[in-house]
Amino acid sequence: MAHLLQRRAGHPGSRILSVASYRPRTEVGNEPIAALIDSSDEWIRRRCGIESRRRAAPDEDLVMMATAAASKALAGAGVDPAEVSAVLVATMSHRGRATTAAPLVADALGATEAAAMDLGAACAGFPYALATADALVRSGAAGYVVLVGAERMLDIVDERDRGTAFLFGDGAGAVVVGPSPTCDIGPVVWGADGSGSELLRYDEAGILRMAGPEVFRWATAVVPDAAGRALDAAGISAGDLAAFIPHQANLRIITSTAKTLELGPQVRIATDITTNGNTGAASIPQAMAALPGTSGPALLVGFGAGLSYAAQVIILP
Repeated sequence: MAHLLQRRAGHPGSRILSVASYRPRTEVGNEPIAALIDSSDEWIRRRCGIESRRRAAPDEDLVMMATAAASKALAGAGVDPAEVSAVLVATMSHRGRATTAAPLVADALGATEAAAMDLGAACAGFPYALATADALVRSGAAGYVVLVGAERMLDIVDERDRGTAFLFGDGAGAVVVGPSPTCDIGPVVWGADGSGSELLRYDEAGILRMAGPEVFRWATAVVPDAAGRALDAAGISAGDLAAFIPHQANLRIITSTAKTLELGPQVRIATDITTNGNTGAASIPQAMAALPGTSGPALLVGFGAGLSYAAQVIILP
């Protein structure tokens, strides 16, 4: 005989209730990095727009930073850790003895009944995980979801690699996603091109290597396209946006995409990269947290190793 399984009741939509960031205590300018790669402050600024970035101290490991950001986000949302159904951690740099970071973060938060998993989509990790959190809430599989992007890039970057040493920073950003009577997290537009996976890869020692010019050309082609399709999927135009918050990989990619989308002066464009560097999966939530007082629709775009990309429109908390 056929068996009909009971289904949980879902919600019409989901929304981001709060956003928070953890930035390591130590700020590092371009000069000490340039000295190790036979470069200069001026070259680094011209190449990617970065003036400084944060470096994690020994006591600022990935789980500690992720937990700090998530704890602030929960407080901002007014959600008790015991109410959290799932903890998602987007990261590409977790190198702890535990195979995944999310269960450790959930335990540190006191979300002891929550499901917990890492999501590995590199610098596209945050929008990938946000689409997952949205689906969990709308399906009824989760009530409140804590989503953290966290990176300790110093563990996987060679300080003498001229292609990567100057780009990356450390830190964490977190949001709390909960149910909503309206759709405040728009449809995700995402994809991947595994044929380009060698352009961003780990070497035998587990160190990140990147073919910078090739990745730049790929990103300047895929990011505007994904951004435009995300706007179409959400049913809005670029003129409706309050903010554009892309992955903070390179200031030239950000400004080029904003120009292609013909973003008007009313749109706040996140440029957190200038003082925070590229923080991988943490960059979008950190950049979101750095735009206080902005409300309305925001366009998010993540892209990076895989090669993977994802974009969606959200309503800022």
